[in-house]
Amino acid sequence: MYELHFLSSAKKEFARLDTVAQKIIKEKLLLLVTNPDILKNNIKALKGEYKGKFRLRINQYRVVFQVKEDILVIVVIRVGRRKEVY
Repeated sequence: MYELHFLSSAKKEFARLDTVAQKIIKEKLLLLVTNPDILKNNIKALKGEYKGKFRLRINQYRVVFQVKEDILVIVVIRVGRRKEVY
């Protein structure tokens, strides 16, 4: 099982979302840390500015994250609507 860490900027972005979106995203992130294979259809490796990172698609929201396999940590980098994240 992975640990979940947020960058301070990602925490602020998450806090700005409405409570319904926060609840949905929180549920998906908990699934991600316990069993990432369940969400594999919604996870995609990113290119360009975010090369080496991944995005999790949750309805109209995107969570950009990085996986640190050696210490079993998932670091959330960005959270928001698609048009705001990219």
